[in-house]
Amino acid sequence: MYPFHPCCSCCCLLLFFSLGVHGVPKDPSAVPEQVHLSYPGEPGSMTVTWTTWVPTYSEVQFGLQLSGPLPLRAQGTVSPFVDGGFLRRKLYIHRVTLQGLLPGVQYVYRCGSSRGWSRRFRFRALKNGPHWSPRLAVFGDLGADNPRALPRLRRDTQQGMYDAVLHVGDFAYNMDQDNARVGDAFMRLIEPVAASLPYMTCPGNHEERYNFSNYKARFSMPGNNEGLWYSWDVGPAHIISFSTEVYFYLHYGRHLVERQFHWLERDLQKANKNRAARPWIITMGHRPMYCSNADVDDCTWHESKVRKGLFGNLFGLEDLFYKYGVDLQLWAHEHSYERLWPIYNYQVFNGSREMPYTNPRGPVHIITGSAGCEERLTRFTLFPRPWSAVRVKEYGYTRLHILNGTHVHIQQVSDDQDGKIVDDVWVVRPLLHRMMYL
Repeated sequence: MYPFHPCCSCCCLLLFFSLGVHGVPKDPSAVPEQVHLSYPGEPGSMTVTWTTWVPTYSEVQFGLQLSGPLPLRAQGTVSPFVDGGFLRRKLYIHRVTLQGLLPGVQYVYRCGSSRGWSRRFRFRALKNGPHWSPRLAVFGDLGADNPRALPRLRRDTQQGMYDAVLHVGDFAYNMDQDNARVGDAFMRLIEPVAASLPYMTCPGNHEERYNFSNYKARFSMPGNNEGLWYSWDVGPAHIISFSTEVYFYLHYGRHLVERQFHWLERDLQKANKNRAARPWIITMGHRPMYCSNADVDDCTWHESKVRKGLFGNLFGLEDLFYKYGVDLQLWAHEHSYERLWPIYNYQVFNGSREMPYTNPRGPVHIITGSAGCEERLTRFTLFPRPWSAVRVKEYGYTRLHILNGTHVHIQQVSDDQDGKIVDDVWVVRPLLHRMMYL
């Protein structure tokens, strides 16, 4: 009889567990991380994106049961991404689009390959058509350091409060830093939210390095413009995401300003023809046209580039958005919250004195860039501008409830005040009055 060797038994036990359920050795560099969702724009679909450190097969297994086998399979693609930093670190970005999802049904999924799988996540497929009431979390300027709003956003997500997230630029501060390790850290940080909800984005100035390469590689937005500009429909709304940054980083190509502008005009024309089905047109871009902060950002200048365009008269967005009746414009960049009165060309166009946001004759602007980040909050000027309705210098984020074709509910959540609602407004636009200010 051979003597018992405890250390030998432990080694065997470790080997057994390292082989996994199917007896295939697990490779830590092949285990998915930074898992997040996005909506590709087609009803009944959802895109899963994740990162590994070696090239592997890209598969998502999904189903309806929390435990047990996941019977459905979808395969996708893997693309190498080489960061532009000194170390030229290489990541492998995987993309798989799930199709044929039942509207409003909760799915369980995991992603990876036989070399390593993620843990299981859950998401609810978006409902189809215009006749439902999407609930969105909206914010910008979160950051890997000091992401103040994130714990509360995680709790909200776990409680099923949202159907999607709109992140209005400026993500990690910055994704390229430390040879893109800051980007990795940020994507891991948002995974509990972004792996459960479509996480829809637009680029900000802090994504600029190496021609926005980290932003373009890490996110999977609809369309074929690398996520710089795109649009999608959700419930009774048409949402347009675009890049304000093309106006500021002209060394990447002035043609991008013109290309985006003409794309925006075509998209707005199409959206206006579809107003009967989707009455609300909502835009999201990082740098605001207006703000009353005490700094020298573009929005503090009377002839801001985003508002008036290059040289004050080329491809400005205010006239374009006003012409096509954009209802709500979402911005970030300023590390504060500000709601404007309905406005066009510095003139206030309230619906009436008693009900300024009922039948407004101009678009409503919301600046929501106070989710966190290492740069802290931004001060306001001592006295509000006549077009500024509400200003809040506290960490927080915005809840946007598109109730139906005539009513939108906007609330600002203060993280500094333990989730207190510090702004609450309804925008009401009966269908007959929707095109009044065109």
